[in-house]
Amino acid sequence: ATVSEPAQKCCTENIQPFLASILEELMGPVSSGFAEVRLLFDKEVNEITQDFQKTNDVEKLKEKVDELLNLPFNSVKMEPCYLKVNLLQELLQDLKSRFKVYHIDFVIQRTQNFMQELMENAVYTFEQLLSPSHQTDSAKVASTIEKVKLRVLK
Repeated sequence: ATVSEPAQKCCTENIQPFLASILEELMGPVSSGFAEVRLLFDKEVNEITQDFQKTNDVEKLKEKVDELLNLPFNSVKMEPCYLKVNLLQELLQDLKSRFKVYHIDFVIQRTQNFMQELMENAVYTFEQLLSPSHQTDSAKVASTIEKVKLRVLK
C-alpha cells in the first residue's frame, strides 16, 4: 500500500507517455527482420520452382524441399534476417539509460529465436502442404509450388 501509489505515479508520469514512441521505434528493426525472413523464404521457394521447371525431376524436388527444411538452421542464410534486429542494440542503449532496461542481448536473442521459429513453421507448413502434390502430374507441380508458397506467406 505504501509503495503502490508512488509507483503508480512514477509509471504514469515517467514511463507511460513514452511507451507508444518506444514501441514504434523498436518495431522498425523487428518488422524489417521479419520481412527479411519472408523475403528469404520467398527467394528459396522461387529457386526450388525454377530448378523444378528446368529439370521436371520430382526426386530432385523432394531433395530440394528436404534442404529447405534445414533453412531455419542455416546461419549463413538466416544472418541477413538477424542483422536487421541487431539495430535494436543501438535503440535499446537509450532505453537502458533512461528506464534502466537491462539484458538488451536477451531481447535481441529472443527476437532472433522468434524469427527462426517463424521460418521453421513456414518451411514445415510448405513441406506438409506440398507433400500430396509430389504424386501428381509434373506439369502441375510448379503451379502447385507457387500456390503453396503464397498460402504459407499469407
